[in-house]
Amino acid sequence: MSYGVASALQTAVYQRLTTDPALTVLVGQAIYDALPSGTLPPIYVALGPEVARDKSDKTGAGAEHEFTISVVTDAAGFAVAKEAAAAVSDALVDAPLLLMRGTLVSLNFYRATAARVGTNTLRQINLVFRARVEDD
Repeated sequence: MSYGVASALQTAVYQRLTTDPALTVLVGQAIYDALPSGTLPPIYVALGPEVARDKSDKTGAGAEHEFTISVVTDAAGFAVAKEAAAAVSDALVDAPLLLMRGTLVSLNFYRATAARVGTNTLRQINLVFRARVEDD
């Protein structure tokens, strides 16, 4: 197995999200790898947990990375969160990401969950994606 591409994949995903025009119209620059201290904006996107599995074969090292991107908002209802979640999905699915290390073979949407969090004043959608990478 190779976990060597993990950082390059995360960097490319973050760069793709922060430069996507449709997403930045909805959330501005509130796209985080790590949440800042202090008051958060009314809607933001955060990179979340990841699970990597070995997908090496006879041709070389590789892995499948299952990672979560969260959309969080204090807006009433889920409409605003779903619009931003759709923009995240549109930006990432089959995106031609260039990695600093390794090669992206595929990037697909896997699942999403939408829920009220905290004291039911926040709405959060967790989008899970699967990326297959090869470590060249």
